[in-house]
Amino acid sequence: MTAAGPILARCDGTDCLVEADETLAALQTRLGGSYPGHIAIPGLLALVRKVRSSGVPLATLLTVQDEGRPVSFCARVAPDGGGTRIVITNWQLAAEAWKADEGAVAEALLRQLAEAHIVLDAEQRVISATIEPGDLADFAAVLRQGFGRFWTDLVTLRGNSHRQPLHWRLLDDAELEIAGSQRRWKARLLPLRAGGFELLLVADTVMAPDLHAVLPLGASPDFKGLLGRNLAPALRQPINRIVANAETIRTRLAGPLAEQYVGYAGDIAEAGRHLLGLVEDLSDLETVEDEQFQPAPDHIDLADCARRAAGILGVRAQERSIVLVTPGIDEHAPAIGEFRRVLQILLNLIGNAIRYTPGRTTVTIEAGCEGQSAWVSVSDEGEGIAAPQADKVFEKFERLGRSNDGGSGLGLYISRKLARAMKGELTVSTAVSGGARFELILPADHASQSSAAG
Repeated sequence: MTAAGPILARCDGTDCLVEADETLAALQTRLGGSYPGHIAIPGLLALVRKVRSSGVPLATLLTVQDEGRPVSFCARVAPDGGGTRIVITNWQLAAEAWKADEGAVAEALLRQLAEAHIVLDAEQRVISATIEPGDLADFAAVLRQGFGRFWTDLVTLRGNSHRQPLHWRLLDDAELEIAGSQRRWKARLLPLRAGGFELLLVADTVMAPDLHAVLPLGASPDFKGLLGRNLAPALRQPINRIVANAETIRTRLAGPLAEQYVGYAGDIAEAGRHLLGLVEDLSDLETVEDEQFQPAPDHIDLADCARRAAGILGVRAQERSIVLVTPGIDEHAPAIGEFRRVLQILLNLIGNAIRYTPGRTTVTIEAGCEGQSAWVSVSDEGEGIAAPQADKVFEKFERLGRSNDGGSGLGLYISRKLARAMKGELTVSTAVSGGARFELILPADHASQSSAAG
């Protein structure tokens, strides 16, 4: 299957996916990410970071495993203000697309593995650089002072005493020593169509995050904000690397592999995605429990939010033969709330309904206004939630006895905290179908209602 046309998306200055066509947004959530949220596709995230830091448009061919199916696409990323704009073409659900171009596969894998990305001119002089790991901090400082110099003057080439000029093919795959790093590095040079090169530095091992570095020198431990501001960003990179490498092994892109090891690699990738989701949940937990946390209220339409959330999760529902019934395009429920947080709540509610309701049933999403409140509800045809469990389901780490569903038991707790922070409420009751009915209530946006009526 191929996409009908270009898939468009946009990231802000923190590499958070804030706008995306449904195809990409759906893939983002199926890979364990959130929408809006940090990019969950490791290769695309690496490319976006490099473009944002270097200011140079780049393109590459990427592949990911989407619930057991290989998806390949060409990603082109360009700077856009403080963020980046993404255009995806040649979207295909076929492994043969990769087999047809082994060079493109190799380049995509290199970009997933590289921890440093340096843009060189045609003479191999440094133009810009993106450096990720902490053990290359000294090297990053040298690069900032070394723009315009030959890159080989800034590193030590093992077994090679020659200095520039050297043909790039003689330097490709060269072993390096980098001051400040104890790891062994290799240089990979990729020619750019417009002239110049991409220099990718790949290490033989992944550096574990330095947990001591998150505290200022001499400071006493203060764990408030430690996960969200420091540990979560530090953990995302190695976890994404684990998932990417496991998927590389599982799909045999790195070479033939016995079937039993393919299964092991799939388990590793799935565990990595689960761990990444847990990190994100704990980071959100820290955010909503901070006394200083304040959502950014805006004029939103709960009916529109419901349609967007259902569109993102539509493929997942189809795979279980679940029909998502959404508000009509002419239905509106103006409210005051933060769009990103409302979408986060709805993705959690609809995702839970798809996960826990039987296949070949219907999940109904409705929205409306009543008095001073606007509301949106999600009703399923599952077993429902008994009255004594109605409040318990919103407790922290509560999973109602489910131990193997991959959840953290934090989604509903965080969702209710977010609803209340937006001066609203999240409740659960019994649906007409006998299943569970979750309802998000927010202050109504009477100004929008009046302008619409006028």
